[in-house]
Amino acid sequence: MWWTYALLSALFAALTAILAKIGIKGVDSNLATAVRTVVILVLAWGIVFFRGGLAEVHTLSRTNLLFLGLSGWPRGCRGSFTLRPCKSARFRR
Repeated sequence: MWWTYALLSALFAALTAILAKIGIKGVDSNLATAVRTVVILVLAWGIVFFRGGLAEVHTLSRTNLLFLGLSGWPRGCRGSFTLRPCKSARFRR
């Protein structure tokens, strides 16, 4: 079953790159990252809500929150650096 998730992950990664390349035309890459982040935020909290995970939020320790928060920093940077090459003329060829 793990390989199904691995294939879906690869599929969604490819789809993300294709859609981002189309969507970045004429848009500042930082603005594009912010828009994508809002979509991810809504989707992630929607999944937590509909799967009943909100009741477990209070179980997160300070360490959990600290390191999950810190892990968001490189994730945000990655998103910003992913879209910048899409705007490059050399990348579009």
